[in-house]
Amino acid sequence: MDLILLLIFVPFFSGLICLILPGSISFSKKIAKFLSILTVLDLIFVSSKLFISSEYVNEFFLVDGLNKFVALAISIFGLLIVVYSIKFINKDETKYYGYILWTLGASFGAVLSNDFRVLIVFWGFLGLTLYMLINQAGAIATSSAKKTFIIVGGSDALMLLGIGIIWYLTGTFQMNKINIPLGESRLPILAFLCLVVASFAKAGAMPFHTWIPDMAVVSPVPVTAFLPASLDKLLGIYLLARICLNIFTFHSSLLPVFLMFIGAITIIAAVFMAMVQHDLKKLLSYHAVSQVGYMVLGIGTGTPIGIAGGIFHMLNHAIYKSCLFLCGGSVENKTGTSDLDKLGGLAKFMPLTFVSCLVAALSISGVPPFNGFVSKWMIYQGIITRINESYSILDVIFLVSAVFGSALTLASFMKLLHAVFLGQRSENVNNQDFSEVHWTMWLPQVILAGLCIVFGVFAFQVPLKYFIFPTLSLYRFTTLPLSGLWSPRLATLLIFIGLLAGIIIYLLSNIKIREVSSFVGGESLPSAERVTGVDFYQTIKEIGFFKACYFLAEKKFFDIYDWGKNIVLGFGNVLSAIHTGNLHTYLTWCLIGILILFFVVMK
Repeated sequence: MDLILLLIFVPFFSGLICLILPGSISFSKKIAKFLSILTVLDLIFVSSKLFISSEYVNEFFLVDGLNKFVALAISIFGLLIVVYSIKFINKDETKYYGYILWTLGASFGAVLSNDFRVLIVFWGFLGLTLYMLINQAGAIATSSAKKTFIIVGGSDALMLLGIGIIWYLTGTFQMNKINIPLGESRLPILAFLCLVVASFAKAGAMPFHTWIPDMAVVSPVPVTAFLPASLDKLLGIYLLARICLNIFTFHSSLLPVFLMFIGAITIIAAVFMAMVQHDLKKLLSYHAVSQVGYMVLGIGTGTPIGIAGGIFHMLNHAIYKSCLFLCGGSVENKTGTSDLDKLGGLAKFMPLTFVSCLVAALSISGVPPFNGFVSKWMIYQGIITRINESYSILDVIFLVSAVFGSALTLASFMKLLHAVFLGQRSENVNNQDFSEVHWTMWLPQVILAGLCIVFGVFAFQVPLKYFIFPTLSLYRFTTLPLSGLWSPRLATLLIFIGLLAGIIIYLLSNIKIREVSSFVGGESLPSAERVTGVDFYQTIKEIGFFKACYFLAEKKFFDIYDWGKNIVLGFGNVLSAIHTGNLHTYLTWCLIGILILFFVVMK
């Protein structure tokens, strides 16, 4: 209990000190940075002790196999983001670090809560800190911050409704005492869907995803790497796993198919949107949405290997997506832009950022032997298990969607790597003197890239053994059936041998290298005509079905926020038209209202 309180109240207290400090004084900024680093180091120490401790439960808080490793991950990401922010954030530092620390404290409270009332308090507070962190970018972020607050806040209202229904059905708010079967009764299904909407909005699953691309373009990069890329995925998918593993018995209903359908749609639709983006941060944000689909798909399978894969992918995504956003932030910090058309040829100037981005890109694309491949492979296995049990054509479609999504993800990141690091340099790059970013910025990137490798090569020895498999006890799984053959260490060894052989052959061949400028047909390309890679997949937008979909997307047809805004404004316009200021009109409406009430009462 003491460890839990330390995780919650220490960052709240430290954040309050940062917010009290006068932001205009240079010494105050140094104090805020130093206090933030001390606080997150303390959080790592406390969360590590909590991780190795035994399971614990009381009326308000719960520590078990599912949330122990999530709490540890939250503290580690907090440290990496604070270190990265030291040189990146140069505006309103005291407020920024205060909001970051408050976000950490609220995240621990939400993850470790056992009482729904405690959960909703911390969950709602996280929406407020997200709003304030997005607004750190200034007036340019006001619209995106408001949109985020409305979508996340609206889902929180539905979450509150779901909690009320659960209390009505069970008479308790304690999660460890609740297990509701989802059969033919409507109320349990309604409660389940309300909580699922809250988890989808936080994680960014469709159709509650539209706040992520909008905020990613305008927000400070550390905020994007910290919240929608890592923390919000951990929290949203944690809640979904808790709902499905503990709160409800949902695998005997049709709801798993519903989750898998949402997962498959999210994978494919978001990755198609990512492929045609011209902005680095917006491209990454759509991939952050797409990867949520794999997590939902894995949990929706209801199989041990699928659930483990979905939860493992949640952790892996937080690692490689944070790395990608931080790499994008480093590029923007040096070039002053995230427009892919204005980038190119940066690998030579920013080698650490390039290698980190390459590793993370291969990880998110599911290329072995990196961590993304292992979790995706487990999700595939979960779907195949369902196919073997039910022979459903829908499960086959879900499997194809997942595999196809990985292929499109790889294609999209080949475009990104070419446009940013490997292509011909733009005038924007040629006209500036570049070097690698400060060590406080490249170090978090390198650490995250290293975790992508370690969690892939030693997947069964480290993350699965200590983080993921213990969560299966919550669902009373004692074994994890694995079909197929996959040995990460053997595969890594064979890949390494192949690369080494290629290097040896290259060295023995005495091939002479000459460096020339980029050319086509023997002629050098002027900067204005260079191949940026941005238009690699623009032809997709001209194909009939996809052309219509992209057109509707550009018109915000799939944006639930715009739908809600238009409905509210339309209703307001109707009411405005009714209120003419004419007394006779008002009397008429009063009479109609009385007649309606009379009819209802008499009925």
